[in-house]
Order: sequence, then structure tokens, then C-alpha cells
Amino acid sequence: MNALELEGVTKQYAPGTPPAVADVSLSVAKGEILALIGPSGCGKTSTLRLIAGFERPDSGTVVIGGRVAANGRAWIPPERRGVGMVFQDYALFPHLTVAENTGFGLDELSRDKRQPEVDHLLQLVGLEKFGRRYPHELSGGERQRVALARALAPKPVVVLLDEPFSNLDTDRRAEMREQVRAILTMLSATAIFVTHDHEEALFMGDRVAVLNNGRLEQIGAPESIFHSPASHFVAEFMGHTDFLPGRVVSNGIEMEIGLLPQRVDLPEGTAVEIAFRADDVSLTPDRTASARVLARHFKGAVNLYRVRLPSGQLIHSLQPHTLQMAPGTAVRVWAAPGHALACYPVDQ
Repeated sequence: MNALELEGVTKQYAPGTPPAVADVSLSVAKGEILALIGPSGCGKTSTLRLIAGFERPDSGTVVIGGRVAANGRAWIPPERRGVGMVFQDYALFPHLTVAENTGFGLDELSRDKRQPEVDHLLQLVGLEKFGRRYPHELSGGERQRVALARALAPKPVVVLLDEPFSNLDTDRRAEMREQVRAILTMLSATAIFVTHDHEEALFMGDRVAVLNNGRLEQIGAPESIFHSPASHFVAEFMGHTDFLPGRVVSNGIEMEIGLLPQRVDLPEGTAVEIAFRADDVSLTPDRTASARVLARHFKGAVNLYRVRLPSGQLIHSLQPHTLQMAPGTAVRVWAAPGHALACYPVDQ
């Protein structure tokens, strides 16, 4: 049995406006972490609110733990859905201690039973010595861990995390990703993790679901989403991507940078666009070549080069830090992906 199922869920906030969530269907298995990603306004938070019960769907069905939580006839209120929520701003009670915040959802337990549960959760999130402190005495990362402990305390069917690291600096975000994922995995918790950061989604999710304008564009394993994007939008959103025009020939795809020996199931002569990421592109200095280096961005272990092709098309290439070429250097450019690249027919 899946922990969560959405079947054709749609939500429109105002007549005459596009739906915030449009016919979304997906399922989340028990113990799975699903990363839900997309640009601002794509429907990520609205989807969470529909699952949590803060909003009612206009159509479709929400099933949580095998029970219908919402459809045209049934409606289970948020407090009875078995859903835990970790908000972007933590939403901790400032007048309660860390221990009291953590045990807030355990009122049905006696004090003798509640305290061991709270102690266990605080130990799990590494805050066993902070139980008597108040939220204002904690760092952002510590408050986030309290919010996670509080959400996990009632042993929910599914935990929803709405961009929980957005208030943290870059280094702290990376650390919290590892900690939170380890905690969720250790507890075999089912979770939906919302983010707009593609690296975060690829790290956090057992599977990744990409939303665009309220619609589910693609769902699958992180490797599948990154290497085999189902649409132009997914390819562009899930990483810095360049698109080069090409034409299907008998032995591959002919492009400005040469032949890509990748056969595709399209008629010869079909105009296509190929999605390239910087690590798919090789280059080397060549005085006879017509492509030119425009800029070099030093990133420590690697250099990221921006190159202009003879047509004016721009493309990026990731190279070792030992290869240093100044702007204006003539370079030969070719494709060396080592794997199949996403290919999209061009409407003509």
C-alpha cells in the first residue's frame, strides 16, 4: 500500500485564472522521500496544502494511508489526516521550550509516556541538551531540527517539508540536507520535500517530481530526471543547460560542433534541439578553429568556460582547473557526453 496517492487533483483559486494545481496524479510509497520541485508559482506549496487539508481540491482524490482524505464526497480535517508539517519559517511556539514544542502533538499521551518520546526525538535530531531552551536561543539550523522533531513526534503517515532550508546560509543548508535525510531514512519516514533548488532535489529525493504551471511534467529517479528529461522545460530547469540545433542524419545528429553519433527514433532530416550540460562539452585550443572563449569562471577544482560558436550560439564547457585559456582563445569544440543526450524535435 502506498502512503499517499493523488488522483487527478485540481485546485483553482479564482474563476478565470489558471489552476494552481492541474490534474496532478502521483503516489508515494511507504518509507519513500519524494522531492517536489519547480519554479516559484508552479503549485508546489498548493499541492502540499491540498495533502495537509489546508485547502479542498476542486476535483480529484487525496488518499492518505489507504483512507480517502478528500474527494467530491469525503473530507477529513487536517488534524485527523496523519500528516506532519515542517514549515519554511519553522512556526515554533516562542513561549514553549524545545521539549514542549517537540511534544506539542502528543497531548493524548500521559506525561510518563510523552517525556520518553520527546527525549528520544531530541536525541535523534541531536538536541538532547537543548530541551529547556526557547526558540530564540537557537540557531536557524537548530530551530529547523526542532520543527522536524515536532512533525515526527505523532508518527505521521507522511511528513511534508515546505522549503525547510530556505532561511539558512549555503554551508548550513548543505549540512542540514545530510542531517534531515539521514533522520528521515533512519525512521523509514515517508516524506514530501518541496524545493526550488535542483541540487537539493536530486540529493534529497528517492524520486523527484517536477511541476510546471500546476502540471506534473515528469516524475522518476533523480538520475532519470537529470539525464533523461522528458521535456525542454525539465532539461532547462534541472541544471544549467544549453540547447544546440541539429538535424537527424543516418548515423546520428549533425550539429554545428560536429556529428553526435546518437541514433534517435526520428525521420532523417528532422530538425531537433539537443540539450547539453557543461560536462558534456569538450574543447581544446586550436588556432585554426572559429569558436572563441568569451569567459573563464574559476570554480576551484574546475574551470567553467563560456564559448561563442561561429554562428553566435553560446555553449558552456566544464574543464579541469589545469586547463587555463584566456578570453579570445580559439578553440575546437565537440560533444563528448559519454551517455545519450536529450533530443527534442523542433516544431516547424
